[in-house]
Amino acid sequence: MAGKFQFSVPIQIRMSDLDPFVHVNNGAQCHYLDYGRSNYLEHVLGIQIDWATFDLVLVHVGMDFRQNIGFHDQLVCETRVVSIGNKSFRMEQQLRDLRTDTVKTFSECVLAGLDRNTLKSIPIQEEYKTKFRSFEHLDD
Repeated sequence: MAGKFQFSVPIQIRMSDLDPFVHVNNGAQCHYLDYGRSNYLEHVLGIQIDWATFDLVLVHVGMDFRQNIGFHDQLVCETRVVSIGNKSFRMEQQLRDLRTDTVKTFSECVLAGLDRNTLKSIPIQEEYKTKFRSFEHLDD
């Protein structure tokens, strides 16, 4: 993992997120990560995303469920870009309980440039790369 996470959003756990074992189910955790990733992109890129035209798409997600998440956990989703290529970039995210400072779930994902008209891979916009590098203090 890289350095400290610069961005986080609070997560509200709902009763409907719980499974029969009274833990937050894995599918709900995917939604939490989507929420954190979307908020990160809007914050860092300074845009309100129109998902019908946005030129990035999620192409890979890996998740490590380290500890169960309970209804009363005080969660945040922390998100960061850790590396940037020509047509894709890699992010890390974690769901952390603020009360115990415990990382409950860790995730790595890859987003790629996508031309929504042709559904073909495209380079990541230079403006995006510049904003990610500046926000995360990444080297070129």
